[in-house]
Amino acid sequence: MKKDGQMIRTAEQPLPKSTSVSSHDETYWKALQDRDRSFDGRFYYSVTTTGVYCRPSCPARLAKRENVAFHVSCAEAEAAGFRPCKRCRPNETSLHDRYAAKVAEACRCIEDAEDAPKLEELARAAGLSAFHFHRVFKAVTGVTPKAYAIAHRGKRLRERLTHTVSVTDAMYEAGFNSSGRFYANSTDVLGMTPSEFRNGGTNAEMKFAVGVCSLGPILVAASDKGITSIMLGDDPEALVRDLEDRFPQARLVGGDAAFEDVVAKVVGLVEAPEMGFDLPLDVRGTVFQHRVWQALREIPAGTTVTYTEIAERIGMPKAVRAVAGACAANKIAVAIPCHRVVRNDGSLSGYRWGVARKRALIERERKS
Repeated sequence: MKKDGQMIRTAEQPLPKSTSVSSHDETYWKALQDRDRSFDGRFYYSVTTTGVYCRPSCPARLAKRENVAFHVSCAEAEAAGFRPCKRCRPNETSLHDRYAAKVAEACRCIEDAEDAPKLEELARAAGLSAFHFHRVFKAVTGVTPKAYAIAHRGKRLRERLTHTVSVTDAMYEAGFNSSGRFYANSTDVLGMTPSEFRNGGTNAEMKFAVGVCSLGPILVAASDKGITSIMLGDDPEALVRDLEDRFPQARLVGGDAAFEDVVAKVVGLVEAPEMGFDLPLDVRGTVFQHRVWQALREIPAGTTVTYTEIAERIGMPKAVRAVAGACAANKIAVAIPCHRVVRNDGSLSGYRWGVARKRALIERERKS
């Protein structure tokens, strides 16, 4: 029967179950058990005993399997007589998506501003308290608003140093208002002095060594801040040439006995990923790349995720191709595990150091 245009269930009229997604029922039931947010929007589930339908991530108590049906859309669920859950509001934009939109707007504000906006200003624009906004921003991007602003300013500095003659001009254009503050932070941002960076790494020292692991030759390079490169290949000389092309003006120095220990730890990570890795990294890239690479480092060994899932985790679900590009740009193999990212169908896509190595790494981690 109907009341005010809505379907109302009666004892004599049991709610029908949808059969349009029956071929995926087991997959959807597992996603529902896990409260997997990545399935939100891909299906909805209804509960015959309550007459309500929800999104998969709804925190409501899990219903019995025999009382659950799956639907491809809100319209289908409502046509079957179910009403939207008042807790997860499946017929509205999800809270996660609303937060992601607020964070995306805050990121644009940070990127467009001459001076980094204060936390209180960003929170006020998002309609949240400073504490809540800080927590939401970090949950969506993986970094704090301050860290995001610093990373973006570093990106602007690298761009300005590449296109301007004067270090001072680049400093002010990148948003540094004080030369003292600029030079105090420039080495952390660039990995070298501004002049060295502008000149292609002139006089910057980079230690490196080529070793051998079960996947073939492996090159490890590091600045005084941490590891800058872990590269795999078939030809040791080609790996060295690749390093020279990346740092054309840097002083490449063969590693000493202490550096051999670093190489041994890297080889150990390849051979026994369950042992973990605690060496510092000197990661250089854009703000977006840093967000993707941080998300990669949070993937547990022995598991894989899709490019789509990574895009969703960083709050940019439409940036799947850009995520793939960031994975391809990664120069620190294994320690930043881009090999754990696969296509949506689970198949292996291209890998900078060869699909065969990608498959071997994944299989090794699953067995460990």
